[in-house]
Amino acid sequence: MNTLEIKREGPCVFLYLNRPEVFNSFNREMSLALQSALDDCATDDSVRAVCISGNGKAFSAGQDLKEATDPQGPEIRTILDEHYNPIVRKIRQMPKPVLAAVNGVAAGAGANLAFACDIILASEMASFIQAFGKIGLIPDCSGTFMLPRLIGWGRASALMMTGDKVSAQEALGMGMVYKIYPAEQFEEEYKKLTHTLSIMPTRALALTKFALNESFHHSLEQQLECELKYQIEAGATHDFREGINAFLEKRKPEFKGN
Repeated sequence: MNTLEIKREGPCVFLYLNRPEVFNSFNREMSLALQSALDDCATDDSVRAVCISGNGKAFSAGQDLKEATDPQGPEIRTILDEHYNPIVRKIRQMPKPVLAAVNGVAAGAGANLAFACDIILASEMASFIQAFGKIGLIPDCSGTFMLPRLIGWGRASALMMTGDKVSAQEALGMGMVYKIYPAEQFEEEYKKLTHTLSIMPTRALALTKFALNESFHHSLEQQLECELKYQIEAGATHDFREGINAFLEKRKPEFKGN
């Protein structure tokens, strides 16, 4: 069975984690397949927006524990070094927006994968669980970095230590997700936003993302210089000129992504 389903709709690529029989838990095959797909999206100029979701009832239950406890399976170091950490880096370095469409339970590394994305949408059926402490591990897949920045140190610490389940509505209230939708409307809504992102000025969105990445370790003065650098680059693009001309001519802009 193909562990990752890839669907193309014009300039949009939808990546569906595809191990529904185990709630899309990650094994080596699915991790490497997702990395490969992200690489393809990053280098294909005709792709202008990416969405990650899950097939079946779950977004992802995190690591496949059967694989992790198999004496012949990958060790923890390998799982992080070769599976999860490269995925996070590829999402954060992707020169186009990456949306997470959380359709069901997102647990452990599955939740933290979603938090690494640029925009997080959730179905009303979604839930989020930092399940690591229940098996004697710490949060990985960038969770200790991303979650405190989304919801604050205190809440992130509490959720990581207690393993409490967070509903979609609670996640919205915490700022963990951008929006939630009824289950029957969810696919329509996440596809609509992905398509909206795909016709926006892609390079400007990428530079916004990179500026946010750098803000994690910059002082104010360093970030002002970072904004200057990226704004100069954005100002030299076709899409900036198109945006200005469209505004002056009172028409809808037609961005090309460069």
